[in-house]
Amino acid sequence: MQRTVTMKDVADKAGVSVMTVSRAFKQHASVGEETRKRILQIAEELGYVFDSTAANLRSQRTGFVAVSIPSINNANFADTVGALSESLKLADLQVLLGYSNYDIHKEEEIVEQFLRRRPEAIVLTGGRHTDRTRQLLTRANIPVVETWDLPENPIGHVVGFSNAATMHDLVKHLVGTGRKRIAFIGGDTDGDTRGADRRRGFIRAMSDLGLSTERLIGAGEPPISMREGADAMARLLQDFPDTGAVICVSDLSAFGALTECARKGVKVPEDIAIAGFGAYDISSICLPTLTTIDPHPADIGRRAGELIVSLLRGEGKTERDPVHISIEPNLSVGGSTA
Repeated sequence: MQRTVTMKDVADKAGVSVMTVSRAFKQHASVGEETRKRILQIAEELGYVFDSTAANLRSQRTGFVAVSIPSINNANFADTVGALSESLKLADLQVLLGYSNYDIHKEEEIVEQFLRRRPEAIVLTGGRHTDRTRQLLTRANIPVVETWDLPENPIGHVVGFSNAATMHDLVKHLVGTGRKRIAFIGGDTDGDTRGADRRRGFIRAMSDLGLSTERLIGAGEPPISMREGADAMARLLQDFPDTGAVICVSDLSAFGALTECARKGVKVPEDIAIAGFGAYDISSICLPTLTTIDPHPADIGRRAGELIVSLLRGEGKTERDPVHISIEPNLSVGGSTA
């Protein structure tokens, strides 16, 4: 079996000390640029991979930020993690990713496993967690950033928005088009806490306007797929055939509702208007285009990453001085409600 290439092998071939090789990989100022390039080139030729474990133990740094998301196949969360990663990369930090499948008890397990690996910060999706998760993070003595929400009792720092408040904009828009019999399609449970907040926001907005909130159509366990959106739309058309508009918990479920209307010969928006949430790519290419809420997922990730870098560099803020960054979603009106 071939022997593993060591740092000493690189040092011997480059004619420098092992310490110089180590400093070259860590971009140390004491190593000249030409020397660094030569060392890295030799390391590449020999197939050497720098092991930062020992150095990290000495410096008490692990070089990664732990991130928990509910789903790995959600485009919005992918955009958030992507932008977060880019911001962290500028500070030589990497992301360690875990997903909870919309289960706060699973999130608790993930957080415990994260903390065993001593991350430099933790990013969570949403503001609702188990009591034990909150206890673990409160005692962790590292930056904690909750995203995609504006929790009433945050653990630490926050980068997000009110999911409930976004429904006011959608309801107001639909009522402004003359529609008052409005339905909501979403999950049957509160597993998707952001989806549950949207449902509550819908109920509150309708109640404030003195309109009926009876048209709540459960579409199953979150996340709600296109298929489940279509099935829920079929039940809505059967149980409440006089409905003038429907708000769906996501663009995917809204697209499913849209295609169900096409199958049944129901015209959108003439017979019924449909709105979604998320500003997914599908919202701008389906026919008609979807009215939706753009939550700016990449901005959430970018701002969270910039905040973490600032905190780790000690730039003015501490855990006793939490930062709350509010992202402002915007309504994007498409042909589905025009």
